[in-house]
Amino acid sequence: MQTPPYQPPPPAQANAVDWRDGQPYSTRFDDVYFSTDPDHPQQGIAETHYVFLQHNQLENRWRHLQQPTFTIAETGFGTGLNFLCACKLWLETAPSHARLHFLSIEKYPLTRQDMQLAHQNWPDFQTLSQALLAQYDGLCAGVHRLALFSGRVLLTLAIGDMASQLPQLNASVDAWFLDGFSPAKNPDMWQPVLYQQMARLSHRQTTFATFTSAGFVKRGLAERGFITHKAAGFGRKREMLYGQFSGQGAALLSLHLNQTVAVIGAGIAGCATAYALAQRGIHVTLIERHSQIAQEASGNPKGVLYPRLAGHPNAQDRFALSSYLYTLRLLKQLDLAEENFQACGLLQLAFNAKESARIAEIAQRTLNEDIVRFVESAQASELAGVPLAHAGLYFSEGGWVNPTALCAALIQHPNITLCTDTSALELSQIDDKWHIINAQQAVITADKVVIANANDALRFTQTAHLPLTAVRGQMTTVQASANSLALNTVLCTDGYITPASAGQHCLGATFSVGDTTLDLRAEDNQHNLAMVKKMSPQLASLQHQAHAGRAALRCATPDYLPMVGALVDAQLLSQQPPKHKTNASALPWHAGLYLHVGHGTKGLTTAPLCAELLACMMTGEPYPVEAELALQLNPNRFLLRDLGLKRLVNLTV
Repeated sequence: MQTPPYQPPPPAQANAVDWRDGQPYSTRFDDVYFSTDPDHPQQGIAETHYVFLQHNQLENRWRHLQQPTFTIAETGFGTGLNFLCACKLWLETAPSHARLHFLSIEKYPLTRQDMQLAHQNWPDFQTLSQALLAQYDGLCAGVHRLALFSGRVLLTLAIGDMASQLPQLNASVDAWFLDGFSPAKNPDMWQPVLYQQMARLSHRQTTFATFTSAGFVKRGLAERGFITHKAAGFGRKREMLYGQFSGQGAALLSLHLNQTVAVIGAGIAGCATAYALAQRGIHVTLIERHSQIAQEASGNPKGVLYPRLAGHPNAQDRFALSSYLYTLRLLKQLDLAEENFQACGLLQLAFNAKESARIAEIAQRTLNEDIVRFVESAQASELAGVPLAHAGLYFSEGGWVNPTALCAALIQHPNITLCTDTSALELSQIDDKWHIINAQQAVITADKVVIANANDALRFTQTAHLPLTAVRGQMTTVQASANSLALNTVLCTDGYITPASAGQHCLGATFSVGDTTLDLRAEDNQHNLAMVKKMSPQLASLQHQAHAGRAALRCATPDYLPMVGALVDAQLLSQQPPKHKTNASALPWHAGLYLHVGHGTKGLTTAPLCAELLACMMTGEPYPVEAELALQLNPNRFLLRDLGLKRLVNLTV
């Protein structure tokens, strides 16, 4: 697949809503969100059922569904009414093992408060509404995935302009809901790019329905291979359009439920990957060389959660923010105990000139204040509970998590089998099966393999070429003092300190590139304590408290972005570079071999979304991020560039 260049979406702007007799009205588009009638309060629901559910034949298709997933794409999320109706029908009619993907593009999202008010019109949807609103928080420009009802429904909201967001979708759509405001009042949406992208994302069985019968809409659809029909419109609308795609759609890879996957490495990357696959009904064998999970960099008692934003928005900035928000939603679903996760807030302090400049630039951006806001030193001090000399960014939902507890929660799944004390030493593929040989020469077989063991990935011949770098880090645990107990939030400068929990703070961590020794060093503990002293004079007393340390090796890449996806055969590619014009299938892939490594210091924040992305790559499901962001994580990017094949980085299998 060749993806167009990524253009960071402009900041999300909430729609201007006027409330008329309890009904939302868009003042921006001078139009209603859904059909209203004082004598028939459920008219909006009736229209959705008639136009979108009935004319896409969803009830019949779902009752006889053979595939493990079904994907709806919608233009204009609005109040979420179409989603709620589709979700209700899905839960009532589709097989219990199947998953509904609902993709929706919305340029002007409603605030959570307005969404909640709108949903009061539909008391029958109370349970569905609560599930949606529990995660409909902190939305900003870009793509957001929300998992509802134990993963049976996956809502992917693309916040931004349709013309820029639709080309970034990677999906195979089964049904289209062409909604949004009328073409006369929202002409920017009904442009040729809409029909072009619909054709790209559709297949022979793809259907569509829309409330409008405008001639230029019908012609635009027909020109892109859609057979269109007219039907009587709903209510006062005379006619509507529906139909089916007749062109050739691109088929995506699919991982069958009866196939098995082995994941090597039970740190945060491996456990999150196992979870994402198991949620899809896939049986996973999780292989760990230690006697317990999360014994390497994922074994620290606490890790902090926040995204490091760029002064000017770019793809890495977008990835950091999307990852952070996804991880927060996942943590709420897992419902970890208070001693293992606290969203106590996090302050990123402008402690030097460089950080001050970056934070000042971020403060000028239009960001959702539910996610992050700029605070002066006085307000930062009030939030933290200790005096601070610097202004900074406040992430109200940031905080800390126990990585081992998170990993344990992720693998508590009937589809995951954990094999500890098992060192995977060698990989080979025989007759379409991967054979994993351990130190005792025993063999574990699987249809597909995910290498998620950080720096140890270099031991396999298939991944020995990767430019992975070990980065030693030592963190410190210190007994809280009377003064330090006042700390309420995580503080970050060039290191961090967490509020006291069970009478201890966690602080750290050092950053030593290429250092692979794990001996504890007194000077590293002193470095961490000195760093905290600079944050606030009230924390200086920690220098005299009892403390201990822990060292581990992180796994970093040259561009500090993880490597996620399918692997090419580096040896064959080096021997026989492809011609200038080629496609993904022409590259020498290691069939069924995938990589998930290289999170550096950010694994707790970035690994869950990367795991979800990898699971979607393996199953052919819609991506949870913009396609261009997925390409930024291409595990073959450095090899291709070194071989002078940079143009092929944008090709995905």
